[in-house]
Amino acid sequence: MERHVFIVGSKGIPANYGGYETFVEYLTKYRQNESIHYHVACKTNDKNKKYSHFIHNNADCFNVFVPNIGSAQAIYYDVAALNYSIKYAKHHNISKPIFYILACRIGPFMKNIVKKAHAIGAKVYVNPDGHEWMRAKWSIPVRKYWKVSEKLMVKHADLLICDSKNIEKYINSVYKNYTPTTTFIAYGSDVKRSLLTDEDPKIKDWLNKFNINSKEYYLIVGRFVPENNYETMIREFMNSTTKKDLVIVTNVEHNNFFEALKASTHFESDMRIKFVGTIYDAELLKKIRELAFAYLHGHSVGGTNPSLLEALASTDINLLYDVGFNREVAGKSAIYWTKQSGNLSKIINNTEHISLEKVNKLSELSIKRIQEHYSWTSVISEYETRFLYGDNNAV
Repeated sequence: MERHVFIVGSKGIPANYGGYETFVEYLTKYRQNESIHYHVACKTNDKNKKYSHFIHNNADCFNVFVPNIGSAQAIYYDVAALNYSIKYAKHHNISKPIFYILACRIGPFMKNIVKKAHAIGAKVYVNPDGHEWMRAKWSIPVRKYWKVSEKLMVKHADLLICDSKNIEKYINSVYKNYTPTTTFIAYGSDVKRSLLTDEDPKIKDWLNKFNINSKEYYLIVGRFVPENNYETMIREFMNSTTKKDLVIVTNVEHNNFFEALKASTHFESDMRIKFVGTIYDAELLKKIRELAFAYLHGHSVGGTNPSLLEALASTDINLLYDVGFNREVAGKSAIYWTKQSGNLSKIINNTEHISLEKVNKLSELSIKRIQEHYSWTSVISEYETRFLYGDNNAV
């Protein structure tokens, strides 16, 4: 049996950043079954590359030109990529293809897309991601659109592949009147150590640049958005007695959120707090995680978060915001904090005195957690089984 799978919704491969992009990179690079053929939509702003094809990881990649139309770009991109994919599959007489849509951006167009897909014998799968409509970065009208879009994607999809059991439970509860067909397949990670040694000039130069010392910093990695709880983490860190630094790897922008954060915490007056920008070098970032004393994770929206998996695989101590998504991923391998005033600062103070035995135990548990539940090998195997044999075993 051969199966052609068209993947739409990531920015494309080769992956430079982003959870979906990394997922598609691994899925295609480490394909286990030769009878699966991947076709990957790749976003481009170059009109001359429109619908041009290239090969990466033995996958057929095709460029989709997206004009500069502001926040509507993502919707335009997904719809254009799907329409092209359906035409391509029809033109090449591809039997029973699968169109796998990453995220719930095109709900109002979903009924028509699915109708056209079914007309050529295809199935449409959706990864619903996290609760995009809850993200504070969006205006109220946009958040309303995301909520409606999610509802319509769930209503019309043949199968919803959730990378979080909490998301799957939410889908089946909130949209039970649509009797959605769902399944759970985790996001992946690996526990390989960074290729960089402690003495590598790349890591030494980076540490020196920001006056940071190995094992003498707490680390935050994540998008610079309110729902990642930066205000709580920074304020509580400032109220702790630690002499270590707080290193924040993020796409900080001097926007309203940044100014409000500065006004509410006055973090610029604390020399321990260091915004260091983004890092797209995967090996360097992995080494930075390994050399951190502890990782702080404040994500409150979404399913299985890639940066959390990477932290569990690399950092000895992980301090996580106490929400269902994070507990589902880390289990007993992490320490949890709440937004209650004084809670996180107390945990930070206590963390300073954790015994080496306890640190080693936490590290062992977190690595085991990744190996047993989130290995790319098992994730890819589950996806390939689903692609080959359809939604027969879904909920």
